[in-house]
Amino acid sequence: MPVAPRTLLLFNYDWDAIGHAEAARALGLQVDSDGFDLFSFPSNARLAWYDIARQVDSLARQAPIRGWQAVASHHEQFGALAAALLAERMGWPGTPVKAILACQHKVYARQVLQQVAPEANIAFQLLDAEYGASIPAGLPFPAFVKPVKAAFSVLARQVETQEQLHAHTRFGRWELWVIRRLVEPFDRMVKARLGAAVPTAHRMLLETPVHAPQYNLDGYVFGGKVHAVGVVDAIMYPHTQAFMRHQLPTRLSPSVQARALDVARRFLGAVGFTHGLFNMEFFYDETTDQLAVVEFNPRMASQYSDLYRRVLGVDLHAISLALAHGRDPASLRVAEPTAGAAASFVYRALRPDDTVVMPGAKQQHALAQAYPGSLLFLYPKSPGSVARDFKWLGSYRYAIVHLGGKDEADLRRRCEVASVLLGWPAPYTDLPSDRPANVPALLPDDGVIAIPAHRSIALPNPSAP
Repeated sequence: MPVAPRTLLLFNYDWDAIGHAEAARALGLQVDSDGFDLFSFPSNARLAWYDIARQVDSLARQAPIRGWQAVASHHEQFGALAAALLAERMGWPGTPVKAILACQHKVYARQVLQQVAPEANIAFQLLDAEYGASIPAGLPFPAFVKPVKAAFSVLARQVETQEQLHAHTRFGRWELWVIRRLVEPFDRMVKARLGAAVPTAHRMLLETPVHAPQYNLDGYVFGGKVHAVGVVDAIMYPHTQAFMRHQLPTRLSPSVQARALDVARRFLGAVGFTHGLFNMEFFYDETTDQLAVVEFNPRMASQYSDLYRRVLGVDLHAISLALAHGRDPASLRVAEPTAGAAASFVYRALRPDDTVVMPGAKQQHALAQAYPGSLLFLYPKSPGSVARDFKWLGSYRYAIVHLGGKDEADLRRRCEVASVLLGWPAPYTDLPSDRPANVPALLPDDGVIAIPAHRSIALPNPSAP
């Protein structure tokens, strides 16, 4: 019997663990995993001794013994770079290392964008101060500040005054240790591959604030040619930079989508991105017709893969595995869509004193019974970790739910039902903000659940998609 090709997956958890497993089965591939979860204990304790070069050396020695023929990762902090380094070492298909670094170094990326697509750039400047040092005078405010190298919007927020910026860049000894452990491996690689003239990643970046709807262009590059998969709408909680839901299909016009793809082609070509999945975050202001790039992610936006499968029948994780083995993703089968609309709903506490109650087993079972295709990710944290989230992220993301519906209206109805089942306010801005006081542990016999504010929603037939 022929042996199925083996693929190494780095930092493979949450959406990637689910998506890669299903895609590997469909493609007849065997997979192994390596890495750790930065957001769960005790797994994240490995950060204390993690070294990206040492990890790549170890994996390269194991590869012939384990039979690995390809590597993939969509982990922003370490995985995408580690996978590129290992693919380079082994001669496997992969995204060029310099392209990964160019995308992830936010100042360098802005400089490249200014050269090739200045109309889509945002005014920026490097904050020339080490973490914890005094803030230079004369900076323009308001400003949007974020680390030169970070992930998951950590420490990214708008500041109105020099005093706010000063307070935002004050860190305790433990926080500084964590930041340096997260950034130092990347900074060393930047100096080695992009040159000593590139600014250190141990800095913050200041940008002119942009207040416009945000979108995500997802695509891949194969044989040096850029292909679009689609655009996902990123909808924020009001007056925040915190994602409330990510929704497909997009409301963005085809002409603006084409403009976004043109910008992506110019940028990716300039940084030598010749192979791999990418995600371009961007703003578009309909009143001014202005398109502005937020950043380029040299990897799949894993959170969106399930949405594309539901609405377009396109599996980003299958594309990832095909690319890792040097296969043209255009040869993959497109499945029959199961939904007309889908969303990744993000449940957040926006105030430190908000009480979050995680759903019990019966509530989770009720959700699965009402919507068999739903996905539920829970992120319980200790009070100390929640406090750190508020400092670093401005909110506490305690859960994510994925749902599909016949259309946008049906999707919203399903989200409202699911939220009541879980005991949380639905992530829609025009709904009452009071948390349901009494949520049934099981579905009632009559299929109707009472909702606060004197509204009720009929539950769907569990056999419905």
